[in-house]
Order: sequence, then C-alpha cells, then structure tokens
Amino acid sequence: MPRFSIVVPSHGVAGRLSQALDSVLAQSFGDFELIPVCDAPDAPAADVVAGYAERDSRVTPVHSPPSAGLAGARNTGLKAAVGGHVLFLDGDDVLVPGALAALDARLSAVGDVDVLYFEHERTPWWEGEPTNPAAPLLARTPKGAFSPGRAPQLTGVALPAWSAVYRRAFLTERDLAFPGDHFTDVGFGGLVALRAERVAALRAVVVRHLLRRQGNRLGLPGEHHAELLDQTELVLTRAAEQDLPADRLKPLFEQLFAAVLKTAAHPRRLTSERRAFFRRASALYRRHRPAGYRAPGGSVGVQHRLLASGSYAAFRTLRAAHRTASRAAALLPRPRGLRTRLRYAAALRLPLDRNLVVYCAYWGRGYACNPAAIHAKARLLAPQLRSVFLVEPEAVGSVPRGVEHAVIGSRKYWQVLARAKYLVNNANFADAVVKRPGSVHLQTQHGTPLKTMGADQATYPVVAAATGSFARLLARVDRWDYNLTSNRHSTEMWERAFPSAHETLEYGYPRNDVYCTASADDVARVRKALGVPDGKKALLYAPTHRDYATGFETGLDLAEFCEAIGDDYVVLLRAHYFYDQGSSRGGGRIIDVTGHRSSEDVCLAADALITDYSSIMFDYANLDRPIVAYADDWDVYRETRGVYFDLMELPPGRVARTPEELAAVFRDGSYADETATSLRAAFRERFCQFDDGRAAERVVRRVLLGEPPESIPPVIPLAERVPAPAATLVRS
Repeated sequence: MPRFSIVVPSHGVAGRLSQALDSVLAQSFGDFELIPVCDAPDAPAADVVAGYAERDSRVTPVHSPPSAGLAGARNTGLKAAVGGHVLFLDGDDVLVPGALAALDARLSAVGDVDVLYFEHERTPWWEGEPTNPAAPLLARTPKGAFSPGRAPQLTGVALPAWSAVYRRAFLTERDLAFPGDHFTDVGFGGLVALRAERVAALRAVVVRHLLRRQGNRLGLPGEHHAELLDQTELVLTRAAEQDLPADRLKPLFEQLFAAVLKTAAHPRRLTSERRAFFRRASALYRRHRPAGYRAPGGSVGVQHRLLASGSYAAFRTLRAAHRTASRAAALLPRPRGLRTRLRYAAALRLPLDRNLVVYCAYWGRGYACNPAAIHAKARLLAPQLRSVFLVEPEAVGSVPRGVEHAVIGSRKYWQVLARAKYLVNNANFADAVVKRPGSVHLQTQHGTPLKTMGADQATYPVVAAATGSFARLLARVDRWDYNLTSNRHSTEMWERAFPSAHETLEYGYPRNDVYCTASADDVARVRKALGVPDGKKALLYAPTHRDYATGFETGLDLAEFCEAIGDDYVVLLRAHYFYDQGSSRGGGRIIDVTGHRSSEDVCLAADALITDYSSIMFDYANLDRPIVAYADDWDVYRETRGVYFDLMELPPGRVARTPEELAAVFRDGSYADETATSLRAAFRERFCQFDDGRAAERVVRRVLLGEPPESIPPVIPLAERVPAPAATLVRS
C-alpha cells in the first residue's frame, strides 16, 4: 500500500496538467500513486495522461464524466485510491519540491491523525506577490496532534480541499465524500472537520495554486451560487445534529456567512434571483445563529444585522452605496474621430442583428483562411444569414464577386461591427470593438503553434517587444466565445497562451477542408493558374518570419538550389505574409507566389514542401506529401522565439541543416523515401487529427446555426481520409 494517493481532476486544464503531474513525479519521496481523473478516454487531458501512464507505473488514470463535476471527479479518484493517505490536487496546482517528504515526516511525528492541514500559496497568473491565506489559520494551532476543539478557528470551510491530506480509512469509515457540485470544498471541508477526532498542522507551503486569469469558476455569474447556501445548510445542519459546542459553532457560523454575504453583496455574481438568495440566506441565518451570538462591528456587522432582519431593500441600498462609478468607463468605445465614436456609440444602442455575420482575416488583408472557408460554407448551409467581410482598402480587389464587404475604418465597418451577432476572425478585432451581450465571437486561429504565442511570449524579450501590451492582447482574448483547434497539441497550447473563459471547438481548420475534397482537376487548374510547367515537380519553399530579422531573409540561394537539384523541378516561393509587398522575387525556375490569395491553392499545386519552422507544415501534412525541414538556424530560432516542442525530435520528414544537405535529399530522392514516409506518418498522427474535410460544416452548424454538440458530424478517422492527389508524385 503506497503512503499517499494523489487525486488530480483534469477537466478544463489540459494545457497546464503536465505541470501538475511533473511536480508530483519529480518529488524526492516516491512512495505514492498518482490518480489523474479524465473526462473520457478521448478527452484532451487523456492524451496528456496516457503518455505519463506509459512511462511511470505509479500513474493510474480513471475517468469521470464532465457532468459529474469536480465533486464527482474527486469521489471517483477517492474510490480508486489504495494509499494510506489521500491528497487532492487540482490540475492547475503543483506540489512544491520536497512536499511529500515534508508530509511524510510530519505524519510520522504526530502519529495517526485523521487530517493534516498545511499551508498553500496562491500565485497570481501574471504579476503580483503570492499570498498564503492558510498561514493565519494554522499559526495558532497546537504543535502536535490535537482535537478540533483546541483550534476552533480551524473549521475546514475556509480552506480548499487541496490544503490538507486525509487518512483514507477515516474518509471511508465515516462515508465522507464531496457533496453537490459547486462549492463542494465548503461542504467537504466542514463535514471533515466535524467528524475528525485528531488533527494536526504543518506550517509550511505544500501546494502552489496558480490563480487563473479568468478567475475561479465559482466567481462567475450564474445560478450555481444558490449551491453555496446548500453547502452552508448541510454543514450547519450536521453541526446542530452533532450538538457542536458554542466555541466551535461560532467561528463555523461566521466563516460560512462571510462567504454568503460576499456573494450577496457582489454586483455580478447573482444575475437573477438575488432577492430569493437573500431571503433564503436570511432564514438560514436566523435558524442556525448560535445562542448569544454578537455580530462583528463595522460595515460587515451592518450586513449581518440586515441579513438577520431580512431587510433586502436596505441591504440592496447599502450594496449600491459601496459601488464605484468607474465600471461604465471601460465600456466606452474608442474608435478614432469624434464623429465615428458618436456613430458607433449610437449603433451600439440598437438591437443586435441576429442574422448578421462579420468576417475578417489577417487584419483585413483579404478574403482568406478559415474565415473565408466558413463564409463559403455558411452561404450553402445558412443562406438566410447576411455576411460582411472586412478588408483594408488595398485588399478590396481580392474579395470575390458577390461577397459583401466593408472597408476597415469606414462608416459601414463600425455599423456592422456594432450590430452583428456573429464575429469571425483568425486574428483579433480592433481594441475599440465592444463585446456586446448576446454577440458571439469565434476565433479560428491561422495555424498550429510551433512557436510560442500569446502570454507565453512574455519571457522572450525580442518577441515581447514586438507584441506590445499583453494586457491589451488578453483583453481582446476575453471577447472570444469559441476558439478553434485542429489537433490536441493546439488545444493544450492555446489554453496556455490565451487564458480566458472561451470554449474550445476541436473541429479542425475549415481552410484545410480542401485538402480532402479537391480533385485531380482542381490540382491541375491551380498549377496552370500559378504557371507551373507541365511535367515539372513543384517544390513549395515557405520560410517563416524571424523576429530577430529586419526583413525577408533566407539562408537559401534559390537560384543555386535549382541548379543543384536538376531541371525536373521548379520552386514556388511563398514568403511570410509580413513580406507581401506586391513585388515579385521570382525568375527562371522560381515562381513567386507570396502574393497569391490562397495558401491552400499553393499547397495543392506543390508536390513537396520545404519549410523551416512555418506552421504551413501542419496544414500541408494533411496532403500526405513529402515535407523537408530546412533548419539552418534552429538553435537561434528556438532560443529567441521560443517553441512548444523540439522539431528536430519530431520532424515531418527529412531535416537539412545546410544548402548542400537540402539539395542532396532531392538529388538522391531521400526526401520521399521510407524513412521520410515514416516520419511524416508519425507527424500526421499527432497534428492532423481533426482536419477531415468537414470542419467548416461543423463550425457553421454549431456556431452560426446553434445546433447542439451531439448533432455535429464526427471527425473522420485519419486512416479513412483520401487527400487530394499530387500532380507528379505518388503518395505513399
């Protein structure tokens, strides 16, 4: 039997789960079992956990459905536990180094206690000083083991479940489990403290809790706050049945109603039924108030007295008097120009147009990428919707005939942004755009992340300087309702890079649908339009942007490369869109396709891809055609830009470090040999999970038509997909 069983619920924390698991497995004290609780075998967190279970026999995952909530996940983990003591760790918490050794030593010193409480550290997700809220509660506890009556302030309701370790036999013998769903820590902590006979404290930090940027789920508005009263009633009823002594009942009562009053006075938590919440809380207060109880002084005491008397009108007046008047300032639209601001503000007062969808791609560069693919599918599946594409003035010519558009900054631009129910973008809308109640913002992204993104860029000075204000960036992220991903890797990385409350849609990238739906005729048509000579093998060269470079630079001389590989090839040059200046860099056997509107067309035309670290490799892999990574400055790029995984350890095909090596793999054919094919297969397995040709349909049905998740077409397995045929090469 292991010393500790460590239960880790993982719902909604796939991007940070590895940090929690690593912190446990790195402990110097190794006598434990680690029980991650996943939603389902195919959930994002399950993919993370599976790798750990393969590498370490102490990791034994179990499953609990999301509908069971946090309480159900913890109870499932508790039932599976076999250790002597149980520790609950949330998926975005970590054990500090030496934590288990410290717990083992303290348990050995104090003997057979039911509960060992310890300190924890709450760490701001961005900046600010960590806090240790448990320290004041534990500072006055006796040195050794003690009965709960000797530390009446230790009621259990003011500490999270992961701020203690529990003797498993104590929990099972007394049939103690996590009650309800929301605010389950309040009920569990209170019941545990009521039933415990011997407890102890460790005055040291054991768990480091990373505060979420979007805040605790319990602090969000909603009807779930009524469950705080359920937990309060449960604990106080058990205390009454147990005839809890007055010296213990008073602090329990005060701590419970401190939480209740905080919720009742909060301006946003109770969106409806505020009066009903107050009335029920008032009844509980009067029913369970300890004999001779005296309310605290000051404003808090006034709230106690109003709650006791049931004076909701007076309580509401007091609450309003304490609010600040600065809320409205943050909502004021700030487009440039007084006239524009006034027009936009006036449009914001009009009702939302529930049939209006506004699209934008690459900050208005044209009709492209995922927004364009969703727009095209919406015209088929939801013709009743009016769609407007936002473009810069110089990109108006790129908009296909029949597609309504608005020029960015124009009067129409601000009008449609103010009225549209649906806003779809692969980047972000301007800071001045207001997120209206009832509007739906869909972030489609425009690639799979190899390089660090969003908040993860902050530790890379060159990138951070170019990014600008991360606070403003994340304010834009807060407007998202949905975020689209094409593989589990993206799901995890976006969660880290863009922390917010949006929902992730694992539907694939709509722009990549064409890789499974295009025919040989489509490929031939695109090649002809791009000027690829008949019978020639087209190699797409697509280098990415380097933050440490001042312009378009490449370590590859394309003219020399063409000479070195022979006359059978032509090169399609597609520089990063930052360097689309409208002037051609082509000539001879080099065809500059940087300015071509559709990267999907360019990929269809190419028989093989040469890239360095561009995300185009993830999209092109859907075609199952050869890919060569030209990594001449990988070490510099990795250190300067930051990456999420080592591309050299998991390449999409052959890797070349010099121009000579690159030319050699094409001269000898190794770019498409068995080894290259095997590497590509592993790469596709990991990064082509959801791009099956039906991503746009899934998005339109779920987001624009509001169909329930269970009715959305499932993803076709990778082995059953048939990618578009290559023009001159035979795909393995």
